Amino acid sequence: MDRPRPLARRPLVALLTVIALAATGMTAASTSAARAADVDAVRNGGFEAGLDGWSCTAGTTVNSPVHSGSSALEATPAGADNARCTQTVTVKPDSQYTLSGQVRGSYVHLGASGTGTTDVSTWAQSAPDWQRLTTTFRTGPSTTRVTIHTHGWYGTGTYHADDITLVGPGGETGQPPAPPTGLRTGTVTSTSVALSWSPAAGATGYAVYRDGARVQSVSGTSATVSGLSPRTAYAFQVAAVNDAGESARSATVTATTGEPDSGGGPSGLPPHALVGYLHASFANGSGYTRLADVPDSWDVIDLAFGEPTTVTSGDIRFDRCPASECPGVESDAEFKAAVRAKQAAGKKVLISIGGQNGQVRLTTAAARDMFVTSVSRIIDEYGLDGLDIDFEGHSLSLDADDTDFRNPKTPVIVNLISALKTLKAKYGDDFVLTMAPETFFVQLGYQYYGTGKWGGQDPRAGAYLPVIHALRDELTLLHVQDYNSGPVMGLDNQYHSMGGADFHIAMTDMLLTGFPVAGDADHVFPPLRADQVAIGMPATTHAGNGHVSPAEVTRTLDCLTKRTNCGSYATHGTWPALRGLMTWSVNWDRFGGWEFQRTFDSYFG
Repeated sequence: MDRPRPLARRPLVALLTVIALAATGMTAASTSAARAADVDAVRNGGFEAGLDGWSCTAGTTVNSPVHSGSSALEATPAGADNARCTQTVTVKPDSQYTLSGQVRGSYVHLGASGTGTTDVSTWAQSAPDWQRLTTTFRTGPSTTRVTIHTHGWYGTGTYHADDITLVGPGGETGQPPAPPTGLRTGTVTSTSVALSWSPAAGATGYAVYRDGARVQSVSGTSATVSGLSPRTAYAFQVAAVNDAGESARSATVTATTGEPDSGGGPSGLPPHALVGYLHASFANGSGYTRLADVPDSWDVIDLAFGEPTTVTSGDIRFDRCPASECPGVESDAEFKAAVRAKQAAGKKVLISIGGQNGQVRLTTAAARDMFVTSVSRIIDEYGLDGLDIDFEGHSLSLDADDTDFRNPKTPVIVNLISALKTLKAKYGDDFVLTMAPETFFVQLGYQYYGTGKWGGQDPRAGAYLPVIHALRDELTLLHVQDYNSGPVMGLDNQYHSMGGADFHIAMTDMLLTGFPVAGDADHVFPPLRADQVAIGMPATTHAGNGHVSPAEVTRTLDCLTKRTNCGSYATHGTWPALRGLMTWSVNWDRFGGWEFQRTFDSYFG
C-alpha cells in the first residue's frame, strides 16, 4: 500500500507568523478555544466509557497506554481495513471549530468530514509516545452535523488515541424526547420477536434494547429482533432518539421464543442436489460455457460473480463476460432465455456475490441499503431465483470485543445480516439463499473466535458464524469451501488436512453436530439441518488445492449418509438427508471431462 504523502512544508511567511504568535502566547487555535461560548462537542472523547458514542470497524479500549484517565482507544488495521473510528456530533452553522486529540503509533490520522466547507485531516507519521494532533475547520452555512474520525494506516500496526476534543460553539440540540410508551410484542418465533410501540414526540429514531444491550436502531415504531435462541426468555426496552440525545428507556416487556423450527421454507430442490458455479463474468483457462449448455445434472447454478464498484459502497454490478474475452458468449436475450429454460426444468439460477476478487464490506447503513437495492436490480433484471454469498478475503472480520456469535456487534456483520433478511423478506419463502464461506471463516471458529479474548488471532477466524446463525431459518444451503484450506481441528481434537475423505467428513460432521466456539462450552454453535448442507469440493486439480478422487468423494458420502467406509474419523451421527455436493466450478468440470458430475450422478442416481 502507498503511504500517505508527507505534510507540505509551510511557506516561510506563514511560519514566521506562527512563531510571532507563539512569542506572545497566542495561536489561532488557543484564541478560538478561549471563546466563552465554546464547548467540547465530543461524547466520551477520553474513551472512559468504552466505545460509547463511537462506531469502529476495529477497536477496543485498554487501560495502558493511556494519555489521561484510565482508558484509551486501541485499534489495529488489518488487510483493507484501516481501523477507523467515527462519531457524528452536533455543531453550529458557519462557525469555527478546533479538533484535537492525542495519538500513538505510525500514520495515525485525525479528521472531520461533512463540514459543509473543506473536510480536514491531520496525521502523525511516527509517534512512539503520545503526540497531539490539531486541525481546524469552519462549518458551512447550513451544517448542523459533522463526523469526526481517527484511523491508522494499512499494515502499519496498532495505534492508540485518547482525549479527542472538538471545541467550538455549542450546537442547538434542544432536549431529548420522552420515553416511548405502549411497547408490546407481536409474532414470536423460535429465533425472533416482533416489537411495536407508540411514537414519541420529537423523536427522529429509536434504539431497541435486548436484556439491557442495545441491539438495533430503527426509524419507525416497530422492529423484529432476530438471531435469538429457541426456548429462551428475553427482556426488551425501547428508547427514543433525536439530535439532543437518547431518552430514558421504556417499560420492559418479555417474550419467550418457541421450539426450534424444523422447516426453513420450501427450497424447491431435489432431495440431493448438485451445485456449481458458472463463470459468467470472466474467462480463464477452463473456457467459457454457455448457460444453456450446462447439463441437467446441475440443480443449482451460481452465476459468478456480481462484484462491488468499491469495497465499501455496497453497490453490486453484474457484468457478463465480453465477447472479446469469451468467444461464443450469448447475447443478453439468449442468456435470459436460458435462465427461464433452466427454471422451467426445475433448476435454480442464483447470482453469486463476491469471489476471490470481489471484496464487499458493508461498513455503513447506507452501504447496506445500496447492497439490497443493487442486488435486487440484478435479480429482477435476469429473473433469478436467489442469492449466493461468497464473501472471501477481508470482507468479514470481527471487532476485538465481538466474542458472542449470538449477538454480533461488528458493523460489517450486522449490516450483512440485515441486508440478507431484507432480501429474503422481499422475495418470500421461495427465495433461495446460499453461502460459500471458506473453512477459515467457519470451522476455525472452533479454535478462535474474535480477537483479543482468544489470543489475538486473525479477526476473520470464524467470522461467518454469526451470519450463519442469524440466518439459519432463512438459509437454503451452506456449502463451505473444503479446499484451499490449511489444517483445521475437528471434534476429535485432531488436525485434518486436505487431500482425502477424512477432511471433508470431519468438516461436515462439525456443521451437522454443532461445536463449542473457541472451546467455550457456553458458546455452542447449534447444528444445521442435513438438508441445508452441501460439501464444497474443487472439480479438478486445476480448480483449487484439495481435489480428491471420485473414490474419496464416494467414501465421504458413504460415511456421512450411511456411516460406513469412514476411515479414521468417527462421525457423531448419520445424515441420509445430506443435501449434496458443491463444486468450483461447472467450467472446470467440463474442462475435466465432467468427472465430478458423473461421480454425483452415479452416487445419488
